[in-house]
Amino acid sequence: MVQRQSQATRYFTTVIELLRDRSLFLDEIRQGIKLDSKVTALLICSSIFFATYGGIIGSFHSWQQALSSGIKLPGLYLITLIICFPTLYFFNVLFGSRKSFGQYFAMLITAVSVISVLLFSFAPISLFFLISTNNYQFFVLLNVAVFSITGFIGVKFLYQGIRMLSQDDEEGQETRMSILQFWLILYAFVGTQLAWTLRPFFGNPGTEFVLFREMEGNFYLSLMQAIGQILGIR
Repeated sequence: MVQRQSQATRYFTTVIELLRDRSLFLDEIRQGIKLDSKVTALLICSSIFFATYGGIIGSFHSWQQALSSGIKLPGLYLITLIICFPTLYFFNVLFGSRKSFGQYFAMLITAVSVISVLLFSFAPISLFFLISTNNYQFFVLLNVAVFSITGFIGVKFLYQGIRMLSQDDEEGQETRMSILQFWLILYAFVGTQLAWTLRPFFGNPGTEFVLFREMEGNFYLSLMQAIGQILGIR
């Protein structure tokens, strides 16, 4: 038991190290220092943070939805990373990068972990509105805004991290950074479409619980409809 507690403490210590000294943390990834332990700790902690937030937003519907969203939200971020990661890695290698597969993966999981920590920090706010309001559309839009803010910060962090990772390989550096900008757009589109595919995460209280909904429309159309309902626009 003591050993398990000590190991769990080390995992969360890794997250604290990331938050306290991001430059040092990223520089260690650039140098390839303790990549395995970093990736393991960040994967475990980020999954816990995502699951917590997913459980909160799913609670607006039912305990079944809370459990489902607590599993699907970590899966959403991890699957998006797995789908998009090979494109980033192989294009960077093609244009002169000498960094390893592990270094790029560690950098991506670090950015995802930053998003998870930020979502976890918003959890009390989301929980407050879960308790204090029964307006489903407002609750959805509030959390979409939270996801957008945390995602933007995470993407910015990733951009800075990849730039630092590219410092040692000057050949093709400008091309790689241009590719990264297009890749970040691709990552955002894949993530939003995957989220739409895995829905529901919230679950309308007026409907029965379902694990997955039938494919219809798209994320952006649904977002506009939610805004229209709040503003009274049909």
